[in-house]
Order: sequence, then structure tokens, then C-alpha cells
Amino acid sequence: MDIYTTVEEKYLQAVEELQWGELPKALQYFNEIIAFDATYARAYFHLGNIYHDHLKNYQTAGYYYKTCVELDSEFPDVYECYLKLVITLKMHKLVKQLAEKALLVPGVCEARIYESLGLSAEQQQNFAEAGIYFKKATLLNADQNEESLLLEHQKRVENKLNSSKAMIYNLQG
Repeated sequence: MDIYTTVEEKYLQAVEELQWGELPKALQYFNEIIAFDATYARAYFHLGNIYHDHLKNYQTAGYYYKTCVELDSEFPDVYECYLKLVITLKMHKLVKQLAEKALLVPGVCEARIYESLGLSAEQQQNFAEAGIYFKKATLLNADQNEESLLLEHQKRVENKLNSSKAMIYNLQG
């Protein structure tokens, strides 16, 4: 990094390149930021997003998300993405730990955290627990666009709960 550019300026350049779809440049800038200041948590967050969403390199994405949380546990944006990753990787114990930590951070969308907990429980076929989490998410939701998605989650889990009930046949003859 040259002496005329501060870390914050380089960060803004990297974010802008990312918004324009210039992944290689954004990667270069975020790596330069980390080389200059290894404690700049937001650069780790964006690198985690790039490796998770664009490059599908989940192990590397996990490293960057984890490092971001270790460096700045009060950075709210990282938790939702990190939770999506660990759910994809079926790391259910880590899901609960991260969610508990996330719910204590100001600025975290609690509805999204409960939705993630519900998806994890559903993935483990614990449909009753998933239903509880989806209801909490619906109650905490403030986004009109997300409401229908959360209601769909609830219906889906309810249908799965009903389909797993024992069938009783009544023979008449």
C-alpha cells in the first residue's frame, strides 16, 4: 500500500470494486489491507463473502469469517453470513454457539438469526424446534419483504411435522 492511501481509503476502493463486480481487484485490495493492518476485521469479512458466495471455497471463507469474529466480535454484519456457511457445512454445534453470540451484538438482525437457527433445526429434522425458531423470527421481523418467506418456513415445517405423525387406520367391514 502506498503512503498516500490510508487503510480506510483502500477499504472504500475495495468495496467499490466489489460493487462493480471487479472481483480480482477487490481481492487484491482486501489482501493489501490485511498485509498492511492484520487487525482490520472488515477486510476479513469481505474476503469471507467473496470466498463463500463467489468462489465457493467454504474452508477459506470459514477462516476469514472466524478471523473477523475474533478480531471484532461486535461487528454485526459477519454473523448472518457466517451462520449461513456453517449451516451449509452442517456444523450444528457451531450454529448454536454463533447464534448465541450474535444475539448479544447490537445491530444484528435477530429475526435472521432465529431464521438461521430454524433452518439448522430443520436440517437436523427437529421440526418442532425449527417451528419455534421460525415463529420467533416472524415476531421479531421488521422487514415486510421477509414476512412471506418466514411464513413459508413455518408452513413447510408444520407440513413436515404433520407428515411424520403416525397414521391411524380405521378398518370397517
